[in-house]
Amino acid sequence: MNSPNHHPDGGPRNGPNNGPRSGPNNGANDGTNSGATTLDKVRGGLARRYRAEKRFRAAGLASIVAGMAFVMLLFGAIISAAAGAFTQTSFTLDVRLDESAFAGHAASPQALQDALANADYRALLNRSLYSLFPEDRARRDKKALRGLVSSGAAFDLREQVAADPAVIGTAIRFRALADDEADLFYKGKIDRNLPENRRRLSDRQISRLDRLAADGRVERHFNRSLFTRGDSREPERAGLLGALTGSFFALLVAFLLSFPIGIATAVYLEEFAPRNRLTDFIEVNINNLAAVPSIIFGLLGLAVFLNFFGLPRSSSLVGGIVLALMTLPTIIIAGRAALKAVPPSIREAALAMGASPMQTVLQHTLPLAMPGVLTGAVIGMAQALGESAPLLMIGMVAFIADVPQNFTDPATALPVQVYLWANQAERAFTELAAAATLVLLLFLIAMNLGAVLLRKKFERRW
Repeated sequence: MNSPNHHPDGGPRNGPNNGPRSGPNNGANDGTNSGATTLDKVRGGLARRYRAEKRFRAAGLASIVAGMAFVMLLFGAIISAAAGAFTQTSFTLDVRLDESAFAGHAASPQALQDALANADYRALLNRSLYSLFPEDRARRDKKALRGLVSSGAAFDLREQVAADPAVIGTAIRFRALADDEADLFYKGKIDRNLPENRRRLSDRQISRLDRLAADGRVERHFNRSLFTRGDSREPERAGLLGALTGSFFALLVAFLLSFPIGIATAVYLEEFAPRNRLTDFIEVNINNLAAVPSIIFGLLGLAVFLNFFGLPRSSSLVGGIVLALMTLPTIIIAGRAALKAVPPSIREAALAMGASPMQTVLQHTLPLAMPGVLTGAVIGMAQALGESAPLLMIGMVAFIADVPQNFTDPATALPVQVYLWANQAERAFTELAAAATLVLLLFLIAMNLGAVLLRKKFERRW
């Protein structure tokens, strides 16, 4: 009798209970294990990606924080160095304006003018100063005493008397500007504990400064000269007005030349110029000019505008022309980018309504692109304001004491003024150089902020 597990012919039975199973249960288990392995790999890869993204974000944030920290450190150092330049020290003196010093002043208006011009104001100041320290009778002591008061105080006294000639013959209280070394002493920049041979002020001068302070004759006030006067060999009388005026004239010339030419070039290249090798050559050269060192433009101005055309040296006119050439590529590139940003549908709609290509550009495309164009122009002007190398080449590095009155007068600019003051030997000029740098940075920040505000106000989203 056959076994139930064998075939009637005697072979092993391959029924459902014998042999390896390949039924649905085994297949399901294999698929589940394979799927779990793949899912684990995907999850592990995502976790690595998320960690890498977090590291990248942390690195970017750290870079931003480090950059801002360095910027704040730079501004802090400049502000700390420039703080003293915004205040001045003066001595309150009782000056007797004897009529003998203004001989003949009452004869006629012309005699009054001559007397005011020829009076020895320095002697009047010295006499008032000597009266405060009668014990200083030796010539050396008097010289040291005179050195505490700025030599420019005599000019200030002349201006005060000329403004009110009725004070002649009376005694007035006059605020005499302190010398730069005395000013530094009151600001704490001179250590009295140093040996006498290691400081500019002698022990006797320091004792006189202490007595003036104890008598209430020392006054600290805002340094108006910094913004109302031109350059000077005396740091206590030096100001930024000449440099500010020169920079204004130069930027005005640069803007009047570069803005219309830059816009016209951008409009032609973007809207009307045919696409050929000549146009490509012009575009490549415009992009290359944007990367040319600024001193090259200064050499161009020196060779062409000064030596060939004979324009006045050290003038804002030449400086403005050179800065215009330097900013032209920036304005052209920004203008083309702004024109490209205008949707083609604007042009197509205008042309479909019957407008000519010129009308389309002037009445539709250019007005919509003007925010970007103005932004590029402001950024170009900000770049020009901070340039000094091209201005040095055309002679604007000269010492200019008078404030320029027009475009052809000798002038200097803010970055050049910083360069001049930084190279002076007197320590007080270090404060002035830092103050000029701070003013320049504030102007640059204001101009860039203005560019951002223009874009935010007039920009349209398409």
